Amino acid sequence: MATTLPTVLVVDDEPHSVAAMRMALEDDFQVLEAGNAEQAWALMEEHWVQVVLSDQRMPGKTGIELLTEMRDRWPETVRIIVTGYTESNDMIQAINEAGIYQFITKPWHPDQLLMAVRNAARLFQLARDHERMSLEMRYLGSTADAKLEQQRRALQEGLGFDKVLRGPNSSLNATIALARHYASFDVPVLIAGEPGTGKTDLARAMHYGSLRADRPFYELNCAGLTDDVLRLELFGAKRGALRDGAPARTGLLQRADRGTVFLNGIDSLSPGMQIALLRVATEGAFDPIGGHETLTSRARLIAGAHGDLRAAVADGRFRTDLFYALAVTELAVPPLRGRPGDIALLADRLLAEAADAHGKPARGFSNAALDFLEGYDWPGNIPELRNEVTRMLVLAQEMTLGPELISRHILQAEPGETGADREAAQVGTLDGTLKDRVEMMEARILRETLTRCKWNKSRAATELGLSRVGLRAKLDRYGIEPHAVSSEED
Repeated sequence: MATTLPTVLVVDDEPHSVAAMRMALEDDFQVLEAGNAEQAWALMEEHWVQVVLSDQRMPGKTGIELLTEMRDRWPETVRIIVTGYTESNDMIQAINEAGIYQFITKPWHPDQLLMAVRNAARLFQLARDHERMSLEMRYLGSTADAKLEQQRRALQEGLGFDKVLRGPNSSLNATIALARHYASFDVPVLIAGEPGTGKTDLARAMHYGSLRADRPFYELNCAGLTDDVLRLELFGAKRGALRDGAPARTGLLQRADRGTVFLNGIDSLSPGMQIALLRVATEGAFDPIGGHETLTSRARLIAGAHGDLRAAVADGRFRTDLFYALAVTELAVPPLRGRPGDIALLADRLLAEAADAHGKPARGFSNAALDFLEGYDWPGNIPELRNEVTRMLVLAQEMTLGPELISRHILQAEPGETGADREAAQVGTLDGTLKDRVEMMEARILRETLTRCKWNKSRAATELGLSRVGLRAKLDRYGIEPHAVSSEED
């Protein structure tokens, strides 16, 4: 996997000087070039720059004046002055006003320039690491009393639930209100919802909104795990139980004593594991693998089910007594297709997370892009939305992400006020005669192609094998219009 090179901005009004500095730096850095302060400022607005290398004497603003303004706007960027003048007054002014990291005097040697910029980039990274470690130490250095008080405040203020993003009229609000109420009661909770709807986030919020907030929270997805793995993860193992000389393994129930354990996907448990979990739910008792003594845990159980657990009970696939032991209180998390008003908020947060993880800044989504995202069903819920947002960020060439970056199956989905539609590939789900179905698919392909071509009708007509007049006729026939005002001419 290729590593993203650090970015350095070179500012100089002499083209040959810029070319020389680029040649010295381009093997180790992504080099941006500006001939004056205005161009430099515009590039800083569009890119994440670690080091600025500026000439001092330039028409208009001097290097010191430019870097002084950059210090106020981007204080973390390391600033270097390149100058042929060494007056002490200039140096003092630059250090005091612009926070200059280093002076490089002309004529400079390529190795000298490269070493200075390498050190500046390393300083930038060290400063960020120091800031992160300071935050971590500040958190870890808090005393037990301060931590307990913090958790009590979290209980009072509902900390944790605020992190579950939703709109003011979201269908999730009723579920959150019930979860806040259940959190303070020390009873089991069953959270039902499709995979990827955020059941783990809700369970974690309930933990930090309870009196157990100062104790650990653990999550285990039972779906796809064998009984042996589940027993090991939940109950642990005695020394030598797995293989000769193997150390003892502490299970989640023992580690989470007086805390919370969230078991997701319990509808996939085998009959044997259902019996073992019933004993935990009713007595708090379990037997570690290879052990001859019964241990107890006072951990609170929160269970998550991907499917309809009541239907599984009715079909005999899930034990009735275990269902009632876990479902003392029940919560239902709506799927993403039932929360169209939340999609823009979720997409913005996921974009910010992806931009931070991949080191690629982004300003947000265009209104046209949000129209498509909000009009799609999202059968994969939040993980599918996260993948789509990350893919758009990777492909983006501009700071604002437009609809042309969206996957074809989403662009071809029929837009509607409810935002409920299937993938275009699922032709069998369309209703009507063969002619009606073909026309519906044709309309979707037209809309997807035009959006991807940024509503350039000549390009779209060429790709589809149509004349421009023929394309206009089809658009008029189906009433297809752009989601937002955009340039459609060549």
